[in-house]
Amino acid sequence: MCGRFTSSTQLSLLAEQFRAEPVGVEGHQPSWNVTPVSDVLVVIAGTDGARQLRKLRWGLVPKWAKDPSGGAKMINLRAETVREKKSWKSSLARRRCIIPIDGFYEWQDMGKGNKKQPIYVTTRESQPLALAGLWETWHDRSADAGDQGAGDGLYTCTILTTTPNRLLASVHHRMPVILPPETWDAWLDPANADTEALAALLVPAADDLLVCWPVDTAVNNPRSKGPELTRPLEGHEPRTIDPA
Repeated sequence: MCGRFTSSTQLSLLAEQFRAEPVGVEGHQPSWNVTPVSDVLVVIAGTDGARQLRKLRWGLVPKWAKDPSGGAKMINLRAETVREKKSWKSSLARRRCIIPIDGFYEWQDMGKGNKKQPIYVTTRESQPLALAGLWETWHDRSADAGDQGAGDGLYTCTILTTTPNRLLASVHHRMPVILPPETWDAWLDPANADTEALAALLVPAADDLLVCWPVDTAVNNPRSKGPELTRPLEGHEPRTIDPA
């Protein structure tokens, strides 16, 4: 899964990398501990194909939800679910996004009686990772909402997850889908509704793409946001898998 991540790359660099125009992201602050139901940066393509860098709330609220309270439980969505369930195939066909991050945290089970160890995962090349995501617009149609329920709505997103690659298999049984640059055009193309081809992109990252290391349990506190959270624990070397 992916329950916390870091987002510190400058907006101008993200806009250049993803060829996206920043819209409504003024004042966005870097964070080395992004938590669920926070506003996060996403790359979305409009119907004309033009890309925008926007802020959406992390935690998907489906359009059929009675209220937005369940969003915190929908920060991740399994790639297998997207492939198999008809209700999610329409989202895969029409409402895809990229969530750019610098790295993410997983919590490794250290055995009975021991606390889980937070592990920081990032790219070996110090470049932002492009996570595959879906987005949705939710409108409050309750009687109390009145005419406001038909307004702009609440825009939310989720991160798609898959089985782990070799590096992360010993850390956790899931990992976020990381899209390589050569797939970005197909993933963001609003005219691409080929769900079979899109689902084929939802695979584990290459074994040698990432590096990871244990970090201090200070990251467990959602109020902690500083860069020191990603520092390796003293005496621990980064884990990698060499290219074949």
